[in-house]
Amino acid sequence: MEIRVLGPLCGVVNGGSVVPSAGKPRQVFALFALYPGRVLPVSMLMEEVWRAELPPSAMTTLQTYIMQLRRCLGRALGAGGSERAKSVLATRHGGYVLQVPSESVDVFAYERLVGLGQEAFDRGEDERAASLFREALGLWEGPALVDVRLGPIMEIEVMRLEESRLVTVERRIDADLRLGRHAELISELVDLIARHPQHEGLHAQAMLSLYRSGRQASALDVYRRLRGRLIEELGVEPSPPLQRLHQAMLAVDPELDVVAGPRRGSTFDRYAA
Repeated sequence: MEIRVLGPLCGVVNGGSVVPSAGKPRQVFALFALYPGRVLPVSMLMEEVWRAELPPSAMTTLQTYIMQLRRCLGRALGAGGSERAKSVLATRHGGYVLQVPSESVDVFAYERLVGLGQEAFDRGEDERAASLFREALGLWEGPALVDVRLGPIMEIEVMRLEESRLVTVERRIDADLRLGRHAELISELVDLIARHPQHEGLHAQAMLSLYRSGRQASALDVYRRLRGRLIEELGVEPSPPLQRLHQAMLAVDPELDVVAGPRRGSTFDRYAA
């Protein structure tokens, strides 16, 4: 089985879809996909579907959803599929478990690649890190579970995944900056800071990309506009690391031009102390 949650929900067995079209069964399947091989208690499934407002028929309705999922699995599995489906989506004491290996779900492949990329980044292997981060991000086909109704459990999972995606983008850009690709990053970073107008890490990267490309005035303008926004909307100044980056640019600090050399952290972290 191949399952994708990093974008629209997709589940395929033998070339056939196993994802039901009805909203709540899709929601249940998506929850199983996020926890392959783990027994999900009935109470957890009910909370996801109905939150705290359980209908009197909740147990019977949930069993109907499980039957619908097994029916989809059975059709895709082919001969003897109905019985095999019961072992794939198995009943356990107090709950159910989707018995598929975690590597069949794209989110676990993504997290493995991110982990390898971070290890390479920490060792200063910037080319390998950037490549691994790009491969991980290439698994995304849109916002996580974009076509699935989210309950309280999956809302948290999707929030975690989207935050991880943004951090991975940041780390990939850091690796590219360390490789001297500042000019290539400008348009991407301009788009990112427009979509994340209070994100200081992305603004630091945009400032450095512009500065290294000979656009000091534009780099300083990025800081000026962020500072104005933070003061107006939150009543706070930019953080000390960003202020130090700004001061380094005003002073034309030669350290800003360094793109190779010893292992370092992120653009933002460099000015943390």
